[in-house]
Amino acid sequence: MKARLPAGMGGGPQNMNQMLKQAQKMQDEITRVQGELEEKEFETSVGGGAVEIKMTGAKKLLSVKIKPEVVDPDDVEMLEDLITSAFNDAVDKIEKASEEEMSKVTGGVSFPGLF
Repeated sequence: MKARLPAGMGGGPQNMNQMLKQAQKMQDEITRVQGELEEKEFETSVGGGAVEIKMTGAKKLLSVKIKPEVVDPDDVEMLEDLITSAFNDAVDKIEKASEEEMSKVTGGVSFPGLF
């Protein structure tokens, strides 16, 4: 007795070629989206605008702006905390945007290690 595959689950080499073409198309789209994200600029501010950071999607720091009134020589730790917070917030925004764009390309399927 021969085992039968459900409809659409066979097709031999033609089906395999089609799957490979779809995978290549998805890979090309992922590469395109990653390139666009790396060039995109992300901005964030913390402390009511006391510290502003601008980064690229490739996580390269472009600029840091600090309002003069938050520069207190007696409280350098607060300024360090604000800069750290702004940097981490910018990275979080980049990662969220990357996840959203990749989800559009992959239809929500996760590929560990790919992005």
